[in-house]
Amino acid sequence: MTKLFSLLLVAGVVVFAGCNTVAGAGQDISKGGHAITNSADENK
Repeated sequence: MTKLFSLLLVAGVVVFAGCNTVAGAGQDISKGGHAITNSADENK
């Protein structure tokens, strides 16, 4: 469980380090959502 938490924490830091602003973070989250949606649509 500790390893999973550590991995998620590191992934979160990397994601937010790539965003310079809150708007940038919103755009990145939106792109991730679109990618998941597109993947789900392709694999119906």
